[in-house]
Order: sequence, then C-alpha cells, then structure tokens
Amino acid sequence: MDLNAVKMFVAAVQAGSLSAAAARLDLPLPTLSRRIRELEAELKVRLFERNARGVRLTDVGSRLYENVSRGIESLEDAARAVTQDETQLKGLLRLSIPPSFEPWWQLIAAFQRTYPHVQVSVHTTERRVDLVEDGIDVALRVGEIVHDAMVGRRLFRYGHVLVASPSLLALHGAPTTPEGLRQLPCGVWQRESGSSTVWQLGDQRFEPSAVLLANDYLHLRARAIAGDVVTELPPFLARDALRGGALQLLLPDHPMPMQDITLLYPSRRYVSSIVQAYIDFCVAHVAGFCEGREVEAMPPVTLTPVA
Repeated sequence: MDLNAVKMFVAAVQAGSLSAAAARLDLPLPTLSRRIRELEAELKVRLFERNARGVRLTDVGSRLYENVSRGIESLEDAARAVTQDETQLKGLLRLSIPPSFEPWWQLIAAFQRTYPHVQVSVHTTERRVDLVEDGIDVALRVGEIVHDAMVGRRLFRYGHVLVASPSLLALHGAPTTPEGLRQLPCGVWQRESGSSTVWQLGDQRFEPSAVLLANDYLHLRARAIAGDVVTELPPFLARDALRGGALQLLLPDHPMPMQDITLLYPSRRYVSSIVQAYIDFCVAHVAGFCEGREVEAMPPVTLTPVA
C-alpha cells in the first residue's frame, strides 16, 4: 500500500470529512479524493460510502482504520522521539466525556499544563460513541461496559444522591420513604431516546412522576436549587450546594447504586505516546479527583476486551 495514501485515508477518518482532511493536510481536495480512490482500487474494496451528506466508513474501511491508524501514529511518535523528550509531547488528543462532568474539565486542564504542546479535542455527548468511526482516542464512560471491543481502565466509582432545596421541603415536607417522594415535584435525567427513568433507592425501585425531563445535570441542579424539583445528581455536582445549604440530602438510608467510571480506548497492540501519557496522568491524579467528592477510589484495573 502507498503509505501517503494510507495517511490521507486516516486523516479523512479522523477529520470526519474529505474536505476537512484536505484542509488539515494542506492538500487540494481533488488530490486527496483521487489518492483515496486509488487506494480503494489497489485494495479492491470500498473504504467510504459516499452520498450527498458526505462520506461514511464502510465495515471494511473501519477494519482498515483499526489496523493502520496506530501504525501511522507509531511512525509519527518514533519521529518525534528523536527530536523531543516526553515532556514535549506534541500532537492531537481526541477525547469523549459525558455532559456536565465538570471536575474532569479540571483534570484535562491540568494535563495540558503538564503537556502544553498537546492539542485536546473534547467531544461531549451522552451517546456511547464508536471510538473508531468517531475518531476518538479515549472515552470516559459511566456505568457498565457492554460488549465493547476496547481496552478499559476502571478508575473509580460513585453513587448519585437525591437532593432538594430547603424551601421545597418546607412547602411539602421531607420524605422519609421512597413513596413519600410522590408528594413532591421531581426532575429526572433522561436520555434522548426517551426511555422511562427509575430511581433505585436502596432495595426499592421508584418511578418518579416527572414535571421536568432533561439530559443535563447542570440544568437539573439549577432547578433543584431554585426550589422547583427534587432530583438526583452526581455527588461532585451536589457537594458545594449541600455544604452551603442550598440543597439538602434526601433518603440517605436509601442510597442509589454505585457506578463505575472507566477510560476506554481502542484495543490495539500499540498505544500512542500521547494516549498513554493521558491514561497515566488520569490514573495518577484520580485520587485527587476523588478526594472530598463522595466517590470511591479504586485500584486501576485493566478490563479484558470483549469481542
């Protein structure tokens, strides 16, 4: 295979379109398109499905990207290794994190202060992204990892907390059992798919009758502080409001279940030096992330990839 054509193919996948890749590589778009067509002809396969909205990887294209992208990055890392030391890492790191994960913003900022020449592209979404197709190097996942052909590095776990403002509780009374929540207006987090929400409160399941549905915990927190709703929040988003008295903890004897927080990256034999530096940085600083945040630090565990 023509190495330059392979580099153009990888750039097109990572940039999300041929035109964006051409701009990133400072090449004319017709040149890049022609070289990729020549690569398809050489391999006798279609790497992209082309339509009016752009291009999308075929299954064969995904497999090729899986096998060659890290090889390209390893060559680039090898070239950098002879000209700079590890503290001068330079390149692009593509991350995916959940919405409203505020403390992780601080960790990313600290990483960039340590490695100032690394450009970080953060994709914030509740959707479980396809790391290969979406061009993501490392994803931060909340909850169970299901049949991902990925390597997972489990970092810590936490349970959400149920909160309400003192003004709302003064009006309706503080519940002493999950059933008592039926007397209060509830705001619930809901995926875009619109599936129903059930709160697991200790050994009891409670389906709230919601007056507010949102997929943004910052929105839910604001409405809870305003006295509009009872809601569940990640503990690190509720901590300051609880300490300051703007929110009160509800039903502490009925705790919500713990959730694992995991770093996922493609299951490849070679991990780029930038990705490895980010993973190592997260592992080294996870204790500081957990401190004072009502979360449970865990010894990092590498999860076995599931085909």
